[in-house]
Amino acid sequence: MKANPGDFYKHYKHDPSIDKYNYVYQVVNIGLHTEEDGQELVIYRPLYEAYVYRHDKMYDVRPRTMFEETIEKDGKVIERFTLVTDADEIADFTKKVEEMY
Repeated sequence: MKANPGDFYKHYKHDPSIDKYNYVYQVVNIGLHTEEDGQELVIYRPLYEAYVYRHDKMYDVRPRTMFEETIEKDGKVIERFTLVTDADEIADFTKKVEEMY
């Protein structure tokens, strides 16, 4: 998986029983770390009222390697972020972004 601007992702903590936008994010852009010799950073925003949203609608930033890595949860290897590919979900998430931002 390669994170791309505009794409939507669900974090592994996403729980639709809480809210369908819970831990759903949109990648805004890719940047370079100024002090870490060009380390790529993923700049992304939540589709729910996360900490960064409540603080002036700021962004989350994470090293690209960490954003795209797999993790172990409950003995299984899973993606930290899963790309959303369902057209209906993408349309819904796009509307949510327009409402929030």
